Amino acid sequence: MKVVLLSGSNVGSKTRTAMNYLHKIMNDKHSDVEITLVDLAEFEMVFSDGRNYLEYEGDTKFVLETIMAADAIIIGTPTFQASIPATLKNIFDLLPVNAFRDKVVSMLVTAGTAKHYLMVEQQLKPILAYMKAHIVPTYVFIEEKDFYRKEIVNDDVHFRMDRLAEDTVLLVNAYKSIQEMKDEEYGF
Repeated sequence: MKVVLLSGSNVGSKTRTAMNYLHKIMNDKHSDVEITLVDLAEFEMVFSDGRNYLEYEGDTKFVLETIMAADAIIIGTPTFQASIPATLKNIFDLLPVNAFRDKVVSMLVTAGTAKHYLMVEQQLKPILAYMKAHIVPTYVFIEEKDFYRKEIVNDDVHFRMDRLAEDTVLLVNAYKSIQEMKDEEYGF
């Protein structure tokens, strides 16, 4: 199983801090999973111009192919102006409309206040549904107050991140089992 942890911003540190912690959880508890952390701050991405994702070059091609090869994607994103960052929106624009078909996608969101949870419900989930993702219903929402000196200090957030990792892996396995049963019906 291949899981991509996508840190969806090119600025700030809180989302990357959370994604690093999630990466550690995945390594510790799911050693059989191939995990790739893609932090958009570390790549030179071009803006979408409508080409097929395979026609891009360099960092853009690497990021897109890494996402497309994954069984699951855990998207980490900050909330900027009550919305997703432009860097993450650009990833969605670069990918084909069915990019997340047969993929499990879960979310981890950092924000300044609790009111920004609506961004996930009204913006991120509809985009992922449109792109045909199997969305993990629960997500981790981390507020400013849960961080101190670039560390997550809220034990409940740690528990929810553990659960997010577990739910993501379980859902990938469940969908694989369902697909195998469907494939067996054809008998060839």
